[in-house]
Amino acid sequence: MNIKKHIPNTITLLNLFCGCIAMVLVSKQDFEMAFFFVSLGIFFDFFDGFFARLFKVTGELGLQLDSLADMVTSGVVPGYVMYFLLANSQHEITACPYFPFLGFVITLGSCYRLAFFNIDTRQSDSFIGLPTPANSLFMLSLPLVIKYSDSLVAFEMLTSQWVLVLITAFSAFILNAEIPLFSLKIKKFTLKDNLLQIGFIVLAVLLVLFFHYGGVPLVIISYVFLSVLNNKFALDGKTK
Repeated sequence: MNIKKHIPNTITLLNLFCGCIAMVLVSKQDFEMAFFFVSLGIFFDFFDGFFARLFKVTGELGLQLDSLADMVTSGVVPGYVMYFLLANSQHEITACPYFPFLGFVITLGSCYRLAFFNIDTRQSDSFIGLPTPANSLFMLSLPLVIKYSDSLVAFEMLTSQWVLVLITAFSAFILNAEIPLFSLKIKKFTLKDNLLQIGFIVLAVLLVLFFHYGGVPLVIISYVFLSVLNNKFALDGKTK
C-alpha cells in the first residue's frame, strides 16, 4: 500500500477534525480555544496541498475533501460565532429571537465561494474574493477583541447589532467579490517575486505583536487593501 498518497487527505481530515472541535468550543462560548483550533485547522489546510504536490498525488478526491473540510472550519464555525455575537449584542435592531440566525449568512457565502472555487480555473495562482480561512480568522477574532481590547470604541462597535449585521453582509460580499487577491504561496525563490508576500507577512507579525487579537482583523483588512493597491499599480503598469 502506498502510504504517501494518503498523507494529504489525512491532513485535510485533521483540518475537519479541528473544525468539529471548534464547533463544540463555540457552543460553550470558549472563543479563545475555538480560535486556536480554527487556526490549527487552517494550518493543516495550508499544508495538505503542499504535500499533495510534493508527493504528486493531487486528484479530484483531495480537491472535494478539502472544500468539505473548509466548509466546517471556515464556513460553519465563523457563522456560529456571528450567531452568538448577534444573540448577545446591544443596540438591537429587533427583539426577534430568530434574528441572530442571520449570522449564518456568513456560512452561506462561504459555501457558495467554496463551490465556485472548485470550478474557477482563474484561482490557481491567486484568489478572487477573500479566501474562507482568512474570513474565518477575522470572525473568530471578534469575540476576543471584545473580551481583551481596552478600546471602548471597539467594544461598542462589536456589541452593536447594526455593526455586526454590516460585518455579516460585507463578509458574504467580499468572499465572492470579483476582486483579485494575491496568494501567499511561494513558487519562485527570489526576493523580487515575493516582495509583496514577505512585506505582508512582516506587517502581519507586527500587527499581531502590537495589538494581539485586535491585530487579526487588521491583518485581514490590510491583506485586502494591499491586494487592491497591487492590482491598481499592476494595471497602471500595463497601460503605460
